[in-house]
Amino acid sequence: MLGGVLALVAAVTFALNNAAYRRGALTGSVAQGMAISLPLGVVIFLAALLLTGGWRAILDFPAFSFWLLCAAGILHFAWGRYCNYRATKAMGANLVGPPQQLSIVVSLILAIIVLGETLTPLKMIGILLVVLGPAVSLRARKGTLGPDATTPAFQPNYAEGYTFALLSALGFGVSPIMVRTALEGGGVVESIAGGFIAYLAATLVMALALLKPGLPTHLIHMKPASRTWFTIAAVLVSLSQMTGYMALALAPVSVVTPIQRLSLVFRVFANSALNRDHEVIGGRIWVATGVGLLGAIFLSLSTDFVLQYLPLPDWLEPAARWHWP
Repeated sequence: MLGGVLALVAAVTFALNNAAYRRGALTGSVAQGMAISLPLGVVIFLAALLLTGGWRAILDFPAFSFWLLCAAGILHFAWGRYCNYRATKAMGANLVGPPQQLSIVVSLILAIIVLGETLTPLKMIGILLVVLGPAVSLRARKGTLGPDATTPAFQPNYAEGYTFALLSALGFGVSPIMVRTALEGGGVVESIAGGFIAYLAATLVMALALLKPGLPTHLIHMKPASRTWFTIAAVLVSLSQMTGYMALALAPVSVVTPIQRLSLVFRVFANSALNRDHEVIGGRIWVATGVGLLGAIFLSLSTDFVLQYLPLPDWLEPAARWHWP
């Protein structure tokens, strides 16, 4: 129960983070957003470590778990977040959501291979719906209108946006399996310690980008509005990742990941309120969001739970109970 609640909190804060980042990206760059997001995340996790006494947990991690958390952090916070930010800047947070749903398919496949979870007819339907969602949103190509309702305020770059959205889905899909494996048998304190390790590893890797000529100057000359929104986004995404790590320590990946996908719905609401003139908002986006969310629900349901409330004929029940492996 607690794992599901934490996953829901992670979904809400991640959606708000997307809307805040999108607002900051109107006048700022991806590099500037990353420069604030990662170091501030380390500070927030460090504060949580001090409050929970998680230093001992860091020392108690086996070497394999420690390095697995480092790899997960680089893959999720560096690779996945960078690609997510690139995609969001290119075509808006609403359009990024549906293709990023494919991360749940990646997580499910790896959960079956690595964690011994099973594939069922319900999950197969879920995968189909999750794949269908981006196909619906891809047709939402009309730019939104500015305040005067005559001049397009935002025209999405679909090629760049979809490319980086799919790349971010890969990072977001693989990393939960690595985190779940590393935190197996741990609790909330261990999950916070694991999040700190992951954030620190990603920050150290991204710090290498400062070696690029001209980048430090570019970061220093960030506009005040971008700095404010990027800071808000950084706090929100840190809270999202912290609660997400706690959820993964307490509940299976197949439960946590679909619940976190509710952020897809929350982000449409948040961007409709905050970034209406800079997002694609319309019927197809809502349909794509609904299809993807329905797929996530199917992926999270167990066969026994469904059959308990929806009895099937005797000839159909064996097919419904089929699983692989």
